[in-house]
Amino acid sequence: MPDESPPVSGDAEHWRTQYNEIAASAGRLAHEVRNPLGTIGLNLELLEEELRDTDTARDRRMHKKVQTLQRECQHLNLIVENFLQFVRTGTADRLPVVLNDLVGEFIEVFRPVAAAQHVELVPHLAAQLAPVLLDGRMFRQVLFNLCQNALHAMPDGGQLELFTYERDGEVVLEIIDTGKGMDERTQSRMFDPFFTTKDGGTGLGLATVQRIVMAHEGRIECESALNRGTRFRIRLPVAS
Repeated sequence: MPDESPPVSGDAEHWRTQYNEIAASAGRLAHEVRNPLGTIGLNLELLEEELRDTDTARDRRMHKKVQTLQRECQHLNLIVENFLQFVRTGTADRLPVVLNDLVGEFIEVFRPVAAAQHVELVPHLAAQLAPVLLDGRMFRQVLFNLCQNALHAMPDGGQLELFTYERDGEVVLEIIDTGKGMDERTQSRMFDPFFTTKDGGTGLGLATVQRIVMAHEGRIECESALNRGTRFRIRLPVAS
């Protein structure tokens, strides 16, 4: 996991303020990029409709080129949307929540998605958990990103387990898959923004997860081995 602590020689609060200012500026830039990108996408859609039913070889070639541009435009839009989501995760509006309630709701929604990819979703939720302070909307994104990554790691199906339990004044969530796992290099960089090993990936999914967990004063850990699966463990302080 990359070191997210402020430089030793600097003041932590000053470092945090500077970081937030940079993130806000980057967010405004992303908004500015999204507007013309939307215009380009709309015009490509209109052009694609005009070329869709044409018969000449020249128009068919143009149609394929327009479709390629559409795919690239959609990918750029995905990068911008994910980056805006990453920027917005600096602060959390937290309320007391029993983690099992949030996880249980997520499982009901995500189970059909997993089943469609031949992945069995298996919950192991503790009978009693102390409440934690959570921003429910943001933490659902953590669950979705980690479970979606797990599905990508199990293209031929497998098992995805979710555990909750309480230990040493913390509520712990574990998400374990039986997928292809990660090598040491990937594990060392997996939380780096824009680092990805997936074709078409933005490299912001796990970076966003880490920022959200940190915004909740929590910790995230990972254990993984090639062809043996991956375990993510999130530790959240019990609400005082």
